[in-house]
Amino acid sequence: MKLSQCHNVKDFRELARRRLPYPIFDYIDGAADDEVTKNRNASSFDDCDLIPNVLAGVENVDMSVTVMGQKMDMPLFLSPTALQRLFHWQGERAVASAAQKYGTFFGISSLATVSIEEIGESITTPKMFQLYIHKDKALNASMIERCKAANFDALTLTVDTIVGGNRERCLRSGFTSPPKITPRSFLSYAAKPAWGLNYMLREKFELSNLKDHVDEGSNVALSVGEYFNTMLDQSMDWDMAAQICQHWGGQFCLKGIMSADDARRAVEIGADAIMISNHGGRQLDGSRSPFDQISEIADAVGGQIDIICDGGITRGSHILKAMACGATACSGGRLYLYALAAAGQEGVERIMGKLREEIERDMKLMGVTSLSQLDRSMLRWR
Repeated sequence: MKLSQCHNVKDFRELARRRLPYPIFDYIDGAADDEVTKNRNASSFDDCDLIPNVLAGVENVDMSVTVMGQKMDMPLFLSPTALQRLFHWQGERAVASAAQKYGTFFGISSLATVSIEEIGESITTPKMFQLYIHKDKALNASMIERCKAANFDALTLTVDTIVGGNRERCLRSGFTSPPKITPRSFLSYAAKPAWGLNYMLREKFELSNLKDHVDEGSNVALSVGEYFNTMLDQSMDWDMAAQICQHWGGQFCLKGIMSADDARRAVEIGADAIMISNHGGRQLDGSRSPFDQISEIADAVGGQIDIICDGGITRGSHILKAMACGATACSGGRLYLYALAAAGQEGVERIMGKLREEIERDMKLMGVTSLSQLDRSMLRWR
């Protein structure tokens, strides 16, 4: 299978599966417990149908949106994800370049494998930093100050990882950061020599924004679940979120909001945006999908805060459905991680291009020239 044969997220997933050792692939692909929520994230879109209008004069369409004060050329951005250097040696650099090409937000994780400073210098498109609150208060303060100095446009606090989810695929494979080859996984790594050579012979793997404060994840192998359980501050509450918002002083987003009550609290503490997200189904299995929750949350806080649908998106039509429900924009992680693993920057650019084409085509087929024209009258639930 070649890059030219990849026309959608599913195709990139298959190419990534062929190119990665299975512990690495399963880290991207897997989720918590029975993976019911992960599967629901995608299937929820299938329960909703679009109702198009015709004869609308759609020669020119505008798919731009404004999120957290930043104009994006398309209503989809690349959600922050951890450990990207493991999936392809280009890592976050490839994803940042693709985001810049398509004029959209790019987010890096606290567990990124390139530094805040490098991303700040390398791209001019909007940048967000996704913050995990660690027990080490000096580390938290350092990351926020570094983002200010690097002129990041938004700070996104992840609020749904108070403990690590039960990611059974990772338990079976023994996946850790950095990778630890076990007798069970040895053959999988040995069978993917290109991945191994790139990992071993290129720059040393590290969690660039954490390494000066903690060894775990860079020099001491640890599973992501163990990292969350041992390194993150489980006392985090709404008062702490409000203090972080005030300390940051700029555009502030909460990632992991799933209820209307929490959305109202986000407005109360001064957040500018919320990401409706269940962490890709990797935390609480059996929870609702982000798409299922948009209408309820939009009814509660629509117009008071930007609402971002994060999770399960693989098609342009999914984005139109989310925005018709009341989302301001959409974001995704796996959709570009598969492409990154399959072909680096070229892969990420290709999937972003494909999705942009789908959004434009589907807007014209829906009879809208602006995304603001989408509303729930154009949707029917089965």
